[in-house]
Amino acid sequence: MLAIANRVGMPFDAKTGKKVDPFYMNALFLYDACGEHRVESTRNECDSSALRSRDRAHEWYFKLNSQLVGRLKAVLQRVTKAQVSVGDDVVAEIGPGLLIFLGVVRGDTKETAEWMARKTLSIRIFADEKHAMNLSVVDVAGSLLVVSQFTLAAETGRGNRPSFSSAAESADAERLYEHYVETLRRETNQVETGSFGSDMRVALENDGPVTILLDHE
Repeated sequence: MLAIANRVGMPFDAKTGKKVDPFYMNALFLYDACGEHRVESTRNECDSSALRSRDRAHEWYFKLNSQLVGRLKAVLQRVTKAQVSVGDDVVAEIGPGLLIFLGVVRGDTKETAEWMARKTLSIRIFADEKHAMNLSVVDVAGSLLVVSQFTLAAETGRGNRPSFSSAAESADAERLYEHYVETLRRETNQVETGSFGSDMRVALENDGPVTILLDHE
């Protein structure tokens, strides 16, 4: 496995400058040689072990893309009210506005966090006088409640138990979560947060209902 990786790949990704694990490079090699879209035409050329590995190689191929590119995820819910409790204590609550679940993925950066914050503030999902979705949370002077949600990084393509291997490490996730919140607060002072890494209970009253998935690509 390692010998193949050493033949076909570089120790660093040329685009990002990040070090790439040799296993990733080997997965890319297997995907290219015996990928699902080419397996019929290459069946005689690929040895049986490579064929058995094609599904795992496919999985790791996309995992590599996730790690190097980053796909910050946010679920926005338009609410009339929402609150977060830790134990018996209410740590944050808002009236009309947005409840935001934020999931940080490996490879996300401050730039992706800033993009997501700008999108959160500018997306038009509040009703105007004609009852059309034409106003942003800023336009309606709404509040924002941000809750960390690493389970948004779940991978569910294989088996019945979700994998969270593409979720960012806790320290990286907290840093980008805080940067996202700081970016929001540059534009509005109506931003509340949950308790990062805590076991939280979230109560909300969805208005609509309106729920939007934002996914940085």
